Amino acid sequence: MGGRGASSGRSKKGKLYGTEYKTVHEVGNIKFVTQNGSGGQVAPIETMTKGRVYVLVDKHTNTLKSITYNDGKNKRNKQIDLDHEHKKMIPHVHHGYFHNEYEVSKKGGTNPTTKEWAMVDRVTKEWYNYNRKRKR
Repeated sequence: MGGRGASSGRSKKGKLYGTEYKTVHEVGNIKFVTQNGSGGQVAPIETMTKGRVYVLVDKHTNTLKSITYNDGKNKRNKQIDLDHEHKKMIPHVHHGYFHNEYEVSKKGGTNPTTKEWAMVDRVTKEWYNYNRKRKR
């Protein structure tokens, strides 16, 4: 979970792999992460684990921002944005490494499929349960 270019061990900005994000919670192949630093939060685009799914958590509000899928080459191939509207869709899905190069329509995003809705439900439930246990 490092800065852009994680597979090389260093980002283009020189950040070491594993320093850009902090793991908050992990269940199976899903990691809930927050981005270190004070700037805006951006979902991870590369990983060192094949097929990893990341859930970006807003560190200020403790809310879920996005779910990012990584392919067998450790690159992002799909992102479900949970925290904002896009063309009247919330949540919505973008396809590709650069967020939208594999969109099937010109509107730049799609409604979630049944399988993607199941992941949204799973992630939301897991985050709710994790926070409930922490508050005890």
